[in-house]
Amino acid sequence: MNNNSTRVELVSRFYRKNHCALFLALSASILNGLTGIIVSWILKELIDLISGQSAYSFVQILLICTGFFGLEVLIMLLNYFAEPSFIRRAMTQYKNKAFWFLSQKNISSFRKEASASYLSALTNDASAVETNYVASIMPIMTKIVSFFGSLILMFLNSPILTLFSVLIIIIPMLVSAIMGKKMAKVQKEVSDQNTEFTSAINDCLGGFQVVKSFRAENEVNRLFVNENGKLEDAKCHLRRIASLTGSLGLMAGIISQLGVFLFGTYLVQTGKGITAGSILMFVNLMNFLIPPVAELPKLLAGKKAARGLIEKLSDSLSRNNGSSGEAEVEAVTEKICFQDVSFAYEEGEKEVLHDINCEFLPGRSYAIVGASGSGKSTFLNLLMTANDDYKGKITIDGQELRSIRPESLYDLMSVIQQNVFIFNASIKDNVTLFRDFPEEKVAMAMNKAHIEELIRERGEDYLCGENGKGLSGGEKQRISIARSLLKDSSILLADEATSALDAKTSYEVINEILELDSMTRIVVTHTLEESLLRRYDEIVVIKDGTIEEKGSFETLMNNNGYFKALYTVAK
Repeated sequence: MNNNSTRVELVSRFYRKNHCALFLALSASILNGLTGIIVSWILKELIDLISGQSAYSFVQILLICTGFFGLEVLIMLLNYFAEPSFIRRAMTQYKNKAFWFLSQKNISSFRKEASASYLSALTNDASAVETNYVASIMPIMTKIVSFFGSLILMFLNSPILTLFSVLIIIIPMLVSAIMGKKMAKVQKEVSDQNTEFTSAINDCLGGFQVVKSFRAENEVNRLFVNENGKLEDAKCHLRRIASLTGSLGLMAGIISQLGVFLFGTYLVQTGKGITAGSILMFVNLMNFLIPPVAELPKLLAGKKAARGLIEKLSDSLSRNNGSSGEAEVEAVTEKICFQDVSFAYEEGEKEVLHDINCEFLPGRSYAIVGASGSGKSTFLNLLMTANDDYKGKITIDGQELRSIRPESLYDLMSVIQQNVFIFNASIKDNVTLFRDFPEEKVAMAMNKAHIEELIRERGEDYLCGENGKGLSGGEKQRISIARSLLKDSSILLADEATSALDAKTSYEVINEILELDSMTRIVVTHTLEESLLRRYDEIVVIKDGTIEEKGSFETLMNNNGYFKALYTVAK
């Protein structure tokens, strides 16, 4: 989906099944715009009644006032129910749709983007969209109604004083137009700076353990203080522009009101057919004529800035640069094959992998070993299409990886990573990932992953905490294994799944993976334990981005090559 279509979809969510609430909220806004005009007219008639120039009696004006109070109660009820309901549904549907688009992105595309930009878009930017785009619909309507309603009533009473009033409000109009344009620019700067601030927070919190290990608290604090200062400076600039706009608008409004009062007094004294009540009404109506002139450009500028934020989000969501194949593969029945595969993260840079040739047969187990930085994880990432701009061919049962539909690939593979992500939910929900499965199938997956002891101790409804802070590393990995079993995928990829675990737990987790003989298991491992290595059908040894050798543990040891050197050093 292109950027324009994504933007249209996002904006349409403001109004989807929300037209009734919008209609009632707009009705309340129109009535709100008329109330000040009605009050001004009532004041005029009361003053004219005192001077004997009103066409209405006191009783009639009293009845009109009673009806007006009833109207105010209606407006109050509409404001209470309609506008909040409209905004709630609009923003709920907008953020839900944005997150749906985000969830449809493929891994390759998402890895190339900064998650902080989405965090900002769905939090701070969404608040700005709510205030300046959705919630502004009603005040804009109120300002328009009060502006034109005031003009009409003024014109009916005195065309010449109305013309003078229109001419004198040019000053606040110019001020508002200039300052409103400036505010839109500064609003975007605040949004951009907030993205940088959110990114800095992510880095500081995500790398907390590293920071503590290297005693880099002061340096990280300086990073936070610097980004926080930039954000608050941008917000301060925005507030100053808003304050200046308000002050200039207020000053221009006072000058305009005085001007109308003075000119109206002149018209009364020269007998131009205008009453004292009309002058009071004109002065009062200026309160409903000047604010729309002063505030509408600001409201419209805010709406334009909010549209820019929606455009920014839709542009990010519509970028899906990874594989877009259409072929379907349900299971590996023949083999996975790498043919002359080379890969570099950036064009022109040194290749991380080059001339990789190997194959993996269904139902067998494979260990990928090598020194740190040799390209093991990159090798595995290519299988998950985390990067699809490789050279050569990667095929599954003869189908080129890039020709396979991404969703089909995700169904085909399960991944156990070094850092297993655990939701702040129950153990069961973390295994099922909130989906419905038959109870016996869930129980079987849990038993095969050997987490029955954890269930006995804490119960399957135990809340795991943020990113599983209530669980040990081994317990997280076993939950990840249970997920893979429940998924019934053909291929299991494990990327340094035990590097953060102690030797005993590491052995147990690898052993559990090797027991899953219904799947093709490709395991990137640093654990060179002989009893485990002997159980792999094949060991693939990577050195400096190339396959140095491959074979069974016994064959590689007999070769006296690079693998034996690695194994000897590890021992």
